[in-house]
Parts: sequence; structure tokens; C-alpha cells
Amino acid sequence: MRWFKSNLRNSIYGLLGHSQPPSQSTLDNRLEEIREAMLDLVGETASQDFPQLTRRIRYAGEIQGLWYLRGELMAALAARHGETIAREQIGGITTLFKGVLPPGLAARPRPLLG
Repeated sequence: MRWFKSNLRNSIYGLLGHSQPPSQSTLDNRLEEIREAMLDLVGETASQDFPQLTRRIRYAGEIQGLWYLRGELMAALAARHGETIAREQIGGITTLFKGVLPPGLAARPRPLLG
């Protein structure tokens, strides 16, 4: 029965125009890759200034949790480096989420205001 549910879910997912959903091991690997990239951006000195953010990134259990922490990370980076640099850094993080988020959570390009 499990095989039937899995194949049915994958078929419906494919009919909706999506490729196969990522495997659990792919999700786990990408979760750690994204977590490390976010922690690298926070840095050791900033982790003293933003201990709650550091803790939330370190202990996020799902990719969606890290996705929602991008706003907080953006605010912390903007406070340290300015908004322009923070946007560039968050853009790099955002690309790491490609292919592992549910379709409704994907980033939509937004024009920069002058």
C-alpha cells in the first residue's frame, strides 16, 4: 500500500508540471548545506550580537524553517553591512533553496526600488 501512495503522490506531482520531489537524503544534505551557509554569514562576532538568530538557524529542523529565517538574517546582515550587501548575500542563500521547497514557497522576483 505504501508503494501505491508514493507512486500516486509522485504521479500527481509530475502531472502538475513538477519534477520528482527530492529524496529525504537530498533534503537532509541541503538542509545542512544551507544551515552552514547561513551561519557563515552570521559569523562568530555577529553571533554574539544576534545569539537568538544563531540558535534558531542552528536548531531549525526543516528547510522551511530556514526559509523563513532569511528575513531575520537579512535584518542582521543589513545592520552590520548595509542593505545592499545584505541583499546580495541573501540572494546567494536563496539560490540554495532551489528545488527543495514546496512550490508555494519559492521566491518570486521583485524589482528593486530605485
